[in-house]
Amino acid sequence: MIFGEIPVSEAIGTLLAHGVRAEGLSLHKGRAVTAQDCAALAAAGVATVIAVRLEDGDIGEDEAAAMIAAAIEPDHLVFTPPATGRINLHAQVNGLFIADRAAIDRFNRVDPAITIATLPDHASVAAGDMVATIKIIPLAVPGEIARKAAAVLASSRVLEVKPFVAHRVGVVATQLPPLKTSVMDKTRRVFEQRLLPSDSRLTNELRVAHRPDAVADAIRRAAEGNDLVVVFGASAVTDTNDVIPAAIRAAGGVVEHVGMPVDPGNLLVLGRIGTVPVLGAPGCARSPKENGFDWVLARIFAGETPGAQEITGMGVGGLLTEIPSRPQPRDLRGPERPLSIAALVLAAGRASRMKGSHKLLAAFDGEALVRRSVEAALTAKPSRVLVVTGHRADEIEAELSGLKIDIVRNPDHAQGMSTSLRAGVSTLGPGCDGVVVMLADMPHVTGLDVGKLLDAFAAAGGHAIVRAVSAGKRGNPVVLPRATFAAILQLEGDVGARHIVESAGLDVVDVEIGDAAHIDVDTPEAVLAAGGILRD
Repeated sequence: MIFGEIPVSEAIGTLLAHGVRAEGLSLHKGRAVTAQDCAALAAAGVATVIAVRLEDGDIGEDEAAAMIAAAIEPDHLVFTPPATGRINLHAQVNGLFIADRAAIDRFNRVDPAITIATLPDHASVAAGDMVATIKIIPLAVPGEIARKAAAVLASSRVLEVKPFVAHRVGVVATQLPPLKTSVMDKTRRVFEQRLLPSDSRLTNELRVAHRPDAVADAIRRAAEGNDLVVVFGASAVTDTNDVIPAAIRAAGGVVEHVGMPVDPGNLLVLGRIGTVPVLGAPGCARSPKENGFDWVLARIFAGETPGAQEITGMGVGGLLTEIPSRPQPRDLRGPERPLSIAALVLAAGRASRMKGSHKLLAAFDGEALVRRSVEAALTAKPSRVLVVTGHRADEIEAELSGLKIDIVRNPDHAQGMSTSLRAGVSTLGPGCDGVVVMLADMPHVTGLDVGKLLDAFAAAGGHAIVRAVSAGKRGNPVVLPRATFAAILQLEGDVGARHIVESAGLDVVDVEIGDAAHIDVDTPEAVLAAGGILRD
């Protein structure tokens, strides 16, 4: 391939290395220059172009990318059509992405013109997630180099997604006087959310005293008829002879490893009762934040049998505590699939400043505010509408009778808005590209307003954060792309998604909807001022 500045009169058959814009003329990079193009360029006063001329044996960027992609076994992978020398690989199922690092390194060292980038080895992925991208850097490469690179990928199973397999899981939870029942209940709910990507289910939970004999008996019972046993201890493991390791041995099992080089997650215990794995969960597993427990759990659900060798190899990349969530604006959709955008209406709050009345039951134009807000969401025609309820849930849900929505009850609503966000986002599923988060106490947000936000999100390709503004000042609702979901599931306390919006590193698109973006009703006076009528 010959690259350089070429007179327009000699450019027929070359490929433009740089786009050209002139009077009434726009030719994009990579275009094969025709005789008509040369005439138009000359008429526009363009004397030369930066272009490449292919030599014998050269192949175009898309042909090279397709040749390389064809060398990869499609193990639960979906390939996009080649475009501008790029092919993206997406996971076809929820599972564990596996990459042979040595083979990928050999591939990338064949020639700088040919590259592949992947997620980290053993990363958990959802169906539709992009796991790798092939990119040809120049507009063409020698066919011999492309064939050599393809041979590297064809020599072994370099990339694959191991599908998660549903497991029956038994839980043993130990008790000590300082541990509240509410904490144990929340631990169970968080753990059940961890089971969702694999379609695994919690079959039973046994709560016993924090003593080796009691725990051993519970482990034996939990192992019967289950594929996995998880033990949540009331006290952290500090020794290989502590309660949980001792109980695994007393139950007739084997302790394979205590501790792991992942933080948070250091205090994990790995054992086995026959063929049934037994995990002693570290204390951090009570939180939805990612930790070493998730890494081991994912390998088990993907059919692997992690042991001491695998766990001790997790140290590089195992420092999770100080690494903020950094969502990446990648194309998370499979090829040719339209965006799926859900609406999430938050209606679980206690309305503590309403002096006994419930703001969401106040009447606006003859109907309850909560119904008015949900109808606005439905009018915008998202893929689905979820409503999170909590305080006085029965009354709120009664007002929504007959609407085509999904109700998500949040038993932790008193702990703040973050719990409602987590409850809603955790139910969206792997096919959801984004969610418009709406506050149910904003009476003047209309279906037209929500539709504007959804249109802006679609125009940004599903990669940007879209927020409503009034006179340029940020407000609500806000549309959050899938890339932010992991960060949302880590929120705690009475906080919303503002920090995520400001720190995600994604483009933010503001959509003007007027005063409606700022008007919410948190007091009886605000309800009346907004045109509502109070009801008990």
